[in-house]
Amino acid sequence: MTQEKIDRINELARKSRTPEGLTEEEKAEQTELRNEFRAAFKANLVSQLENIEFVDEPKK
Repeated sequence: MTQEKIDRINELARKSRTPEGLTEEEKAEQTELRNEFRAAFKANLVSQLENIEFVDEPKK
């Protein structure tokens, strides 16, 4: 996910809190961008979890 898309998500979130709100097209764009962000976040998390290596203490 690019910084431009993250900035756009934030821009739409700010606009949604204004009295004018979002148009239907902007709502659809916001949903699409949020879903893309969630997918990227999930992929990153899975990648990090797959790279975890557990090291046990040697037993005496």
